[in-house]
Amino acid sequence: MSDEKLKNIKSAGFILKPEAPEIKELYHTIKAQFESRGISVSLSEKSARMIGEEGLPFRNICKESDFLVSLGGDGTLLSLVRRSYGYNKPVLGINAGNLGFLADIKINEVDSFLDSLLVGEYRIDDRMMIEGYIERANNKKSFYAFNDVVITRPTISKMALIDASIDGEHFNRYSGDGLIIATPTGSTAYSMAAGGPIIYPLTKALIMTPICAHSLTQRPLVVPADFTIELHSPNGKVIAMIDGQDDYDMFVGDQLVIKGAKIGAKLLHRVERNYFAVLRDKLSWGETN
Repeated sequence: MSDEKLKNIKSAGFILKPEAPEIKELYHTIKAQFESRGISVSLSEKSARMIGEEGLPFRNICKESDFLVSLGGDGTLLSLVRRSYGYNKPVLGINAGNLGFLADIKINEVDSFLDSLLVGEYRIDDRMMIEGYIERANNKKSFYAFNDVVITRPTISKMALIDASIDGEHFNRYSGDGLIIATPTGSTAYSMAAGGPIIYPLTKALIMTPICAHSLTQRPLVVPADFTIELHSPNGKVIAMIDGQDDYDMFVGDQLVIKGAKIGAKLLHRVERNYFAVLRDKLSWGETN
């Protein structure tokens, strides 16, 4: 947890849950809550078109806003963090979805959070990002990921074979449905569903979780964030998926290279937010039948 604070709290750039025009009324309610406290609100072009209004180009939203707001679920926030990463703007997640691991401000908490925000009672968490690239014939396709990178089989009838190296040293061959490389933030997403460990989100580490491995000896592996992980398939096409939202074909000879990014993503939270309470709530820990 850092002691960083916003330099200004005068403007917020909103991005709405995609393909959800019914969110328009909720957006206007929350917009009025921001503006009543002297915080101007702008809306990205894509979100504005969805609800029949005028908006600004996404890059303008990122450049001109003091902070960004995701109004939707975790997927909306995930996309916003990745797309805005280069602008280094804190992101606030207002949960208009279901699970809310990341977008943790509930609709009925917006008023109280804004009051706290204006008197400095909030925190900015620095969450690790993944930076990587896919190399093909000396050409590189670069990307960033907030949750995870998944390398998986192209069709359900095929098995993925993945050779893995760390810092240039070959250490494993994964055979099965694929492999997840997750950040600590992403440890409660696909990696957890595949049997990976839950890692405290401010930790700096990479989690390698095999998906339905064809060997009982394969287990999740946690490595330092500054290690470089290199992956390739020796015998056929695989798919690389970034945060479950962008995907790239990989062929024999292509290489996927991943490491922890030097600069993290910034998430705005209530100062009293407790990660373990979130786990207890979302995962129903400690409950008895």
